[in-house]
Amino acid sequence: MKTGIRTWLQSKKNALPREKQLSREAIISLIIHSTFQFGASMSGVFLNLYLWRLTHSVAVNGIYSMIVYILTPIGFAIGGLMIKKKDRMVSYRLGIMLVGLFYLSVIIAQERLVEYYFLFAIFNGLAAAFYWVGYLTLMYDVSTEQNRIRYLAFNMIFFTAATLAGPALAGFIIRLQEGLRGYTIVFSIAFCMFLLAAIISLKIKASSGHHKVYYLKLTGLLMKKERDWLKALFGFLGIGLLQGTMLFLPNILLFKVMPREDIVGYLGVLYSSLSIVTGIFISKYADSSKARKYLAFSTLGYLVGVSLLLGSINVWSVVGFMILYSIFSPLQGNTMTGYYYGLISKLPLKGELKVESVVVREFFLNVGRIISIICLITFGSDLDGGWIPWILMSASLTQIALVWSVKNK
Repeated sequence: MKTGIRTWLQSKKNALPREKQLSREAIISLIIHSTFQFGASMSGVFLNLYLWRLTHSVAVNGIYSMIVYILTPIGFAIGGLMIKKKDRMVSYRLGIMLVGLFYLSVIIAQERLVEYYFLFAIFNGLAAAFYWVGYLTLMYDVSTEQNRIRYLAFNMIFFTAATLAGPALAGFIIRLQEGLRGYTIVFSIAFCMFLLAAIISLKIKASSGHHKVYYLKLTGLLMKKERDWLKALFGFLGIGLLQGTMLFLPNILLFKVMPREDIVGYLGVLYSSLSIVTGIFISKYADSSKARKYLAFSTLGYLVGVSLLLGSINVWSVVGFMILYSIFSPLQGNTMTGYYYGLISKLPLKGELKVESVVVREFFLNVGRIISIICLITFGSDLDGGWIPWILMSASLTQIALVWSVKNK
């Protein structure tokens, strides 16, 4: 996979103007993230189903995810301090190592995971935070204003390709094994992928000559001065209002109407394939000046998808909803991330506040996620109660506000 990605990117690179070409470190970062995401997609999708198989409780899954989202901003703040005092690769590699150890502990705990799910959620939230604050900072460093939209599109394509292969393989393995043994095998393979990602990350050198002062406590004052930045942050809060439930609920719904892990995995291939097509379209035709149009279009897609669930929750309505979500979610995410990175370069110190900006963005995103999970636990714990479609519809309607959160260049 590593050689194939590098060869394909190199062929694309040679046909472009120099300012739009991806650097060596940008290509390596894509390889690392693809490797990491392959393991994460194998294990992450089925961790929620593993909890569901052990408890049959939406509340347990919701509380687990909510704890993760509460701890993630704290982990981002700590990881940001590491980046400022040391380097982004310190937090990045520590995150890869801790995520690997997390799934190793899941293998050891097995069914006893339920007894200690609160502690596992804390571990997961902090480990993932260290990885993502390092990677999001690295994404900014290895891309430029001229090639960032292409880099983000390629990042999303390879991210999705890894997400495509991981759940399919995991579902196949789980289907072949009896009981919960397949889950243990899947988590073991994921651990090996995280180890490989950590080794590849050694090819990226530490950055030099960056500001070591951590300005996180001054971001409140910055929000008052930089209104466009504040509006974009509220946009990420809006994204979190839908993401919070979408990160675990669809697979539970699908498993409920069709209780086979391999089918869940194979449908993940379909969803990821559609996201890759969207990513290819973005890499070729996306125009950063049309951010509002892309966000409005993605919100419309969500609303049409959720409307399929209003009649009844069955295989076809869940699959139809996820197909539309898989098409429009990358468009929304890529648009907001590219726009936000553009704002970072215009803040005081000209990009030196990138770490603080990433940390604050994660706080707003997770506030939205936590609010949505609280609503789900409060009103939608009973999957047969009829509230799930309306919760998703309400969350989708909030995405309209994202159009307000950005301004066309």
